[in-house]
Amino acid sequence: MKSTAKDWDEVRTAFATSIMVDTAISSLAQNLDGPDWPIKGKDETPAKYIDLSFDEVIEMLQLKGQKPDRIDQLIGILKDTLAFDSPFGEMVAQTKAAEERDNPLLKNLAKLGIPQDFPMKLTALEAGTLEFCQLEKLATLGEFAVFAQTMSQSVIVGGDFKKLLNALSHVDEGAIAELLPFRRGAKGLHLVEALAQATRSPEPLGRAEQAAAWFKDELTAIERDLGAGAALARHFVVLGDSALEQKAAALLRPYLKAKAASAGALKSEEKKTGFFGRLFGRK
Repeated sequence: MKSTAKDWDEVRTAFATSIMVDTAISSLAQNLDGPDWPIKGKDETPAKYIDLSFDEVIEMLQLKGQKPDRIDQLIGILKDTLAFDSPFGEMVAQTKAAEERDNPLLKNLAKLGIPQDFPMKLTALEAGTLEFCQLEKLATLGEFAVFAQTMSQSVIVGGDFKKLLNALSHVDEGAIAELLPFRRGAKGLHLVEALAQATRSPEPLGRAEQAAAWFKDELTAIERDLGAGAALARHFVVLGDSALEQKAAALLRPYLKAKAASAGALKSEEKKTGFFGRLFGRK
């Protein structure tokens, strides 16, 4: 026996995504013009083996009356099949890339400066829609866009799945801003809007933590601004709702560096006790 456990792990991992995974091993052997695979049967396919460890494959082969070195032939068949399979795989990948280039939703995301890899879990979609996306393995906006383009016309979607689909299709900034942390009249997605949407979520603290992690560059910029003497409140005035601004800012404070957080709080307090504060008797 020449093969090792490493050889088997490499080939079985690579073969897991092959279109030939459910093809009879004997047919694969015949296509390669090599020795025939001695074990017959419709279920005698690579799929039957690739979930097994090296030792488990040898044990299964022995139960079928084969010597341990039969695994050498199995690994050889799978490796040689992959060599023929890869050009086809490259063609499929190129076709997929071409389809994505022609996807109007992806083009609109790019036009709006919205990253394709933005997580669906950080959107303001309702729980049922997020659950549907999870079931369909749509983890990002890019995957949502590709799925929406390729899904059958007979599939009827409603709720805010349809709302987001229509908003991105028609570049409706108002509707986009309701579902994504998007700022109307600007490009990209933003931490402040993400925190505002987090205040309305069932788990605002958890969402705020995720938002702070995703928008770490904006978080750093805010900390730098606070360190230079700016007030935290100035970053939230874009929301146009004083109560919402305060709630969103409160969600951010735990994720600010201590020095920046205290500087921002102090500046906000100074603002309250400035000229207008004295005028109205505040101390």
